[in-house]
Amino acid sequence: MRAKLSYALTAAVLVVYFVLVGSRGVLLVQAGTPLTVTFGVAVLILPVIGVWFLWKNTEFVRRANALAAELDAEGGLPVDELRRTPSGRVDRDSADEVFARRKAETEDAPDDWRAWFRLAVAYHDARDTPRARKAMQHAIRLHRTPRHPAA
Repeated sequence: MRAKLSYALTAAVLVVYFVLVGSRGVLLVQAGTPLTVTFGVAVLILPVIGVWFLWKNTEFVRRANALAAELDAEGGLPVDELRRTPSGRVDRDSADEVFARRKAETEDAPDDWRAWFRLAVAYHDARDTPRARKAMQHAIRLHRTPRHPAA
């Protein structure tokens, strides 16, 4: 719940920022000189990119959460079996061990979105966020694209 609240608060702050920046862009365009119009258009591009980025991230989070809920309902969420340091951080060797198992599971079932979801969690635990995100995106694609056996 705390993560959802933080995400919603951050998104709201970004939307306010986009509105403020956009209004400045409109004011620059309305000034009507070639220089202010050019700057105004450039300034208006920033909120458009920001809104697109926020939308894509929100969709990603929504879809990943839906997969997590489905996997949880099936009893297939990965169990937290990681050792922790005294400070509470994940032990790197422990994360590497779990990652090796998850990677092998994914190699054995490359079309299984569940395996890719668990691999994404293992990447995240190993602090490899870019690969975690790519693995989760792949899980989402696999889940959205039904596989039909050859006839």
